[in-house]
Amino acid sequence: MADKGQPHWSDVLKKRLANSNKDEKSEEEKKAEVTELFSKFYTEWRGGSSNDPSYKTIPRFYFKLPAEDEVLLQKLREESRAVFLQRKSRELLDNEELQNLWFLLDKHQVPPVNGEEAMINYEAYLQVGEKAGPKCKKFFTAKVYAKLLHNDPYGRISIMQFFNYVMRKVWLHQTRIGLSLYDVAGQGYLRESDLENYILELIPTLPQLDGLEKSFYSFYVCTAVRKFFFFLDPLRTGKIKIQDILACSFLDDLLELRDEELSKESQESNWFSAPSALRVYGQYLNLDKDHNGMLSKEELSRYGTATLTSVFLDRVFQECLTYDGEMDYKTYLDFVLALENRKEPAALQYIFKLLDMENRGYLNVFSLNYFFRAIQEQMKLHGQEPVSFQDVKDEIFDMVKPRDPYKITLQDLVNSCQGDTVASILIDLNGFWTYENREVLVANDNDAGNTADMDDT
Repeated sequence: MADKGQPHWSDVLKKRLANSNKDEKSEEEKKAEVTELFSKFYTEWRGGSSNDPSYKTIPRFYFKLPAEDEVLLQKLREESRAVFLQRKSRELLDNEELQNLWFLLDKHQVPPVNGEEAMINYEAYLQVGEKAGPKCKKFFTAKVYAKLLHNDPYGRISIMQFFNYVMRKVWLHQTRIGLSLYDVAGQGYLRESDLENYILELIPTLPQLDGLEKSFYSFYVCTAVRKFFFFLDPLRTGKIKIQDILACSFLDDLLELRDEELSKESQESNWFSAPSALRVYGQYLNLDKDHNGMLSKEELSRYGTATLTSVFLDRVFQECLTYDGEMDYKTYLDFVLALENRKEPAALQYIFKLLDMENRGYLNVFSLNYFFRAIQEQMKLHGQEPVSFQDVKDEIFDMVKPRDPYKITLQDLVNSCQGDTVASILIDLNGFWTYENREVLVANDNDAGNTADMDDT
């Protein structure tokens, strides 16, 4: 039994409820209290630098970029970056120092010669490092030596391989500095306009482009820059990391045009060569029947072998950037790069986006049927018996082997290494015919090879 001196629990509860109603604050009062607390703690945090000992040992690592209207700060930043890049450039080996390094390496080679290659052991390698000067010090480390050490029974490395390693490193740093000069933002990436300026100023230094007329320069620059951005900027952010440019082979292909004796075959296979750029631009002009500088869907339908399906072309004009329903040269370049490089992940991503009509991130049986129906219609127009979709669908799923047996994702296509074949089957009658008759084509190639062998005999 409850003590008579103690109040009943219900009375206590009623009293509490009455007091809580009296103390209830309005929304404005609550907001004011929150703001006051925030200001209090924020002020304490801002002023805590003098109290916390860690602030005395941790250096400042974030510096806010100057705003557009802060002209003086921007100029100061540009000048300081230019001075920094000049200092870095002076740290690199020049031609005379590289020649001196080669002379020292050749002088310290250690017999016996491995085939035709001169070799050097670790002891002689360190001696060359001491004589070569301070700029070469970073190349003469145990780590670099171990990288180049292969199966020599005497534990030596190839002098030529080491020298090529040094040359490659120097070239990479020179190119990094050269590209950084065009990095207006100073953030380690190039925008489209930055890369355009770089390539435009590079053209006079490439002998293989001597024959280009100046009126074509803008189209050449657009053609060259588009390849970098199509493959290195898949999210279409409008900028590329300088590190990514250096890591890919595109810059090597571009600078290969410095070789005055570059073979015709190499030029034809190099996207950046004059013949290749003129070929792509010439195709664009030939497709542009009304000569308005743009391509309509009807004009684009004549691309290549003129066997791309109308359904696929509809999707191209739905998804890609157009102007009053027509495609400009830049958009056309993306289209060409995708169709000419169907094995590449970036090209598959481009095509997959067009095939994925509902933006679900996967292709199902309905999607495959929708695109293959256009192939069947084209076959009828050419007087061919249409192939059953069920057979093609089963072959596609067998080729790709997706994780989900009812859905094909972009990653499934990339992992299967059959993405180019699947794309060709669904969008291009000529591509489907090539796949369907692959065994006959292989047999014909073998017969041609056997005939050639017999002729030789």
